Amino acid sequence: MSRWTPAPFLSASAAVHGAAALGALAVPTAWPWAVGALVANHVLLAGAGLLPRATLLGPNLIRLPEAAARRREIALTIDDGPDPEVTPRVLDLLDAANVKASFFCIGRIAQLHPALCRAIVQRGHRVENHGYAHSNAFSLLGPGAMRRDIVRAQTTLSDITGEAPAFFRATAGLRNPFLDPVLHGLDLKLATWTRRAYDTRTGDAERVFQRLAQHLGPGDIVLMHDGHCARTPAGVPVVLSVLPRLLQTIAERQLHPVTLAQALSP
Repeated sequence: MSRWTPAPFLSASAAVHGAAALGALAVPTAWPWAVGALVANHVLLAGAGLLPRATLLGPNLIRLPEAAARRREIALTIDDGPDPEVTPRVLDLLDAANVKASFFCIGRIAQLHPALCRAIVQRGHRVENHGYAHSNAFSLLGPGAMRRDIVRAQTTLSDITGEAPAFFRATAGLRNPFLDPVLHGLDLKLATWTRRAYDTRTGDAERVFQRLAQHLGPGDIVLMHDGHCARTPAGVPVVLSVLPRLLQTIAERQLHPVTLAQALSP
């Protein structure tokens, strides 16, 4: 495995810290400026972690590689499962359309429904790592706690399915500067998305569909949810209302859904 190299933004951040400390030591009267520089730098770091699609903190797959886009491939990614009510019906819809997807599963949920995780893989899809606890405080964890959570999910999902996840997605996509070296050490790739529909917040199927379908094109990574998904006014999980229409749109645009692993394979 190659040695971890920090992103330029992180290197610049470290340089700012060093320069501020040296400046305050060399010129004691300059300490207010040094403190101001440090505060501004931390604000920028925190801001970068709050932007799921940002690449400032390290590599982040937000679109498929150009080669995959030329093949008119897209990736459907489905988060927060497996859900015993929703996931089997999602699998049936994908099977009917002969479409493969990547399921970012939560480790502790997978332990409750191991057969469902195995079914995902047996039906030609991929199970990827969405953390063990799926804590809303994930982006506040230190490197040790962050690594333990990811490793626990990696071990759980690997043991259940017989396949080691190759990709990781943080809770809500939020992270901090510790994540990139942790993922590098575990040989996992961070993957977020090109377009999302906020389908855990709104049960308006038309709005969710339009958010996903508008300008959908080659190379896009689409985010939906089988776990924690919102319900339509009729009480139907919104992913089940939207997915058939979305799959039809994908076919009409002659796009080819593949797993993330397939898109990145030579």
